[in-house]
Amino acid sequence: METLLQHLERFSEVLVVSRTSHVGTWDPATVRRALQWARYLRHVHRRFDSHVRIRTALERRLQNQWRQVGGSGPASVPGLTNFQALGSCDLLLSLRLLENRALGGAAFRYLLQQLFPGPGVPDGDEETLQGRLALLARRRSAVHMLSISCRENLVLLEDSVMKTQAELLLERLQEVGKAEAEGPSRFLSSLWERLPRGNFLNVIAAALRLTPSSSRPQEEESELGAPKAPREGSQELVRWLLGKPDILATFCRNLPAGLLTSVVGRHPQLSRVYLSLLKDWGRHLHYDLQEGVWVRAEPQDVSWEELYGRFHSLCQAPPPLKDEVLTALESSKAQDGDFQVPGLSIWTDLLLALGTGL
Repeated sequence: METLLQHLERFSEVLVVSRTSHVGTWDPATVRRALQWARYLRHVHRRFDSHVRIRTALERRLQNQWRQVGGSGPASVPGLTNFQALGSCDLLLSLRLLENRALGGAAFRYLLQQLFPGPGVPDGDEETLQGRLALLARRRSAVHMLSISCRENLVLLEDSVMKTQAELLLERLQEVGKAEAEGPSRFLSSLWERLPRGNFLNVIAAALRLTPSSSRPQEEESELGAPKAPREGSQELVRWLLGKPDILATFCRNLPAGLLTSVVGRHPQLSRVYLSLLKDWGRHLHYDLQEGVWVRAEPQDVSWEELYGRFHSLCQAPPPLKDEVLTALESSKAQDGDFQVPGLSIWTDLLLALGTGL
């Protein structure tokens, strides 16, 4: 029992340090040891959780020491107030490190690797730390949405979790950019290789949406007090995407039409690439005379329905994006022969379907 209490006191000191600038001296090995310590306390929690008498006796002893007035033990660390809290020590430690900007780059990347190990990576625990953190975020978000309808809850919950991840990414990009010129690109490439790609693409989109619309004058943004960090971080994201054509194509292909419209409406450089990709996808469709529809040449090609949906979403955007899209369609139609009847040019049929007239 005394040995366990000593372990708790030492881990409490680790939790205290995790909120200070001292974590700047931590390396990946230090983070690994701290997480191993936290998992040991989780093991203690699981081992005695079902033993009522042992748990009661242990908790009484722990609380007596934790709640000493003026003590330096776990009572000074929010979150470690009872036996049940031992089951979440790794969550508490991870959240504090994620929120601490003083954590070094190597240690931060190691922590991200533990949180998002990617598919096919074995996990010795019955629950991944990533999944438990996501569950914690969902529970915290739910507390603030009890008065909202069920459908709105689901949307806002997803937005809340994704926005938090996006903000962390933008802040980290700004810090890495200050350290070295090529830091943001290497950092993002490292995340792309390590994190689940579907989720990472959504986080990138959420981060790019945090940037004020490019149609707003820069002077107006300054007057409104628009934060500089999101804009600087998003510029690094845009540069990285433009330098990775394959990743950018995956980004445009896999994200929903409405989300992409919102993103490219804020970043003209991306809108031009997106339009170019849409036109390239359209050229892979051919007209089936018997069925009277546009069909794919290969199963992996974009369908007529998806192509129409993406152009329709873009045409719902405010100027100048909407005007650019219509101009691109008209230009492609003219290059195709400027046909006025359906079935001869994909661009003619898109303009007809969009109800823009000829």
